[in-house]
Amino acid sequence: MNEKIKLSEDEWKKRLTGEQFLVCRKKGTEQAFTGEYYNFKEDGIYKCICCGNELFNSKTKFESGSGWPSFWDVINKDNIKVKEDNSHFMKRIELLCNKCDAHLGHIFADGPPPTKLRYCINSVSLKFEKQI
Repeated sequence: MNEKIKLSEDEWKKRLTGEQFLVCRKKGTEQAFTGEYYNFKEDGIYKCICCGNELFNSKTKFESGSGWPSFWDVINKDNIKVKEDNSHFMKRIELLCNKCDAHLGHIFADGPPPTKLRYCINSVSLKFEKQI
């Protein structure tokens, strides 16, 4: 299992941009259709912007029409954790990085086969690494 990363709020503020901090540490959401990766199509690995934990392979990315990068599976289930989210008068499943507890986005049961899941992720919570 990944070794946990625990930093103070001030340490995270020094490492992240304002928007990254708001989304990843304060559970914010970037505006739909504005994120760097929502319409991005290169081959590679998407990692957690906070700690570098490998989260998604571009081979599982699909166009959901939601305005956020969407994936139908994660690289390794041990790299993520889920949590019930009842904020904003909605019942959702929050997706977090298991290494640093960064808020990544939410999971919905309206994705394509084989998982039928849609991991709806904020671009700002990701760092893309191109595969050579």
